Amino acid sequence: MKFEDILPRLKAGEKIIREGWPGAELYVKLVGETTVEGEKLNPYFLINVEGEGYTMFTPTVCDLLADDWKIVE
Repeated sequence: MKFEDILPRLKAGEKIIREGWPGAELYVKLVGETTVEGEKLNPYFLINVEGEGYTMFTPTVCDLLADDWKIVE
């Protein structure tokens, strides 16, 4: 799938990953708007990497143009 096809699924709470990633990446998920210490925190992407936990994820141009995105069951 292309990123524009998978984005609605991501917004619906599903987890995604690229088939072309050879590493320990498990999935990407969207964290919705929330608050921290009373301040608004905008939505952001997290990626779960095996053995490392979560980190923020910003798709690259290559990620946005790729057609190998899939839903993680």
